[in-house]
Amino acid sequence: GRARDVLIAASYEADLLVVGARRRHGHFGLQLGRVAHGVLHHAACPVAVVPEHS
Repeated sequence: GRARDVLIAASYEADLLVVGARRRHGHFGLQLGRVAHGVLHHAACPVAVVPEHS
């Protein structure tokens, strides 16, 4: 989508991107949405994934 594309384009001039993730109820770990997942795998700079409410 558009948000993912904008963030990936911005990653070429950024030192770091920060995206959010949700904790899965009843499970350990984090759940990434489509935007965060796309940015994490296609960004040109490091990406920090931050859980909600952190």
